[in-house]
Amino acid sequence: MNRFYNVLITEYKKLRRARVPLITFIFFIFIPFMMGLLMYLAQHPDIASKLGIIGIKASLFGENNWNTYFILLNQIIASIGIIGFGFITSWVFGREYMDHTLQDLLALPASRTLIVVSKFAIVILWSIFLCLVLFFAGLVIGYIINIPGWSEQVFHENLYRFFIISVLTVSLSSPVGFIASFGKGIVAPIAFVIVMLILAQFVALVGWGPYFPWSIPGVHSVADGTKGMQLVSASYIIIIITFIVGFIGTITWWLRADQP
Repeated sequence: MNRFYNVLITEYKKLRRARVPLITFIFFIFIPFMMGLLMYLAQHPDIASKLGIIGIKASLFGENNWNTYFILLNQIIASIGIIGFGFITSWVFGREYMDHTLQDLLALPASRTLIVVSKFAIVILWSIFLCLVLFFAGLVIGYIINIPGWSEQVFHENLYRFFIISVLTVSLSSPVGFIASFGKGIVAPIAFVIVMLILAQFVALVGWGPYFPWSIPGVHSVADGTKGMQLVSASYIIIIITFIVGFIGTITWWLRADQP
């Protein structure tokens, strides 16, 4: 246990000293700010009409209330989260190859399995933190612009859905850890994330979203009653299998692959 703690602290210090946490934090604050701006413009069409394309995008929001706002938050964490969490995972695993610090890391009195587990622990903890940042920043901005239609029922229902979507999205980080280790850097995993996000949009359009891991969070984020956008029991099983395969695959690679 002490060895795991030491490795975890080592990974935490790497994260704390890097610029990546600050960049991701600002990014996850900026997104709800921009969404709040569009919601504000949707409330004030006279202002939106003077802003060209930004005003046009604001007019596409439909109903201007808290339920719509929460749906947008859910959709953002389902899409932007895949990119953001994928970027974090790529950096946590890929930086060892980029900075040529892998040999120093392996010299620690800890098994490679503990190293991989600690890296995933850092990824999961930081991703959860960013989810909370996005959600509560969205709440604050929603109150500031005075979005109508608030109720405890709407809040609790969407809080639960946001939590589920966040868990589903964070779970998709484990295959990225494997790709980063296999590709020995951050280029391959980032490319993998982008391709998966594009495929997720296409698969969801043809109606197979509930069965494709990277489409499942987005499917769960849409409004209830949307045709072809309901998860099934198999959807959650698929996510669990995806996480386990990525997690075990990463550990196996670190244990068996020849390290430079």
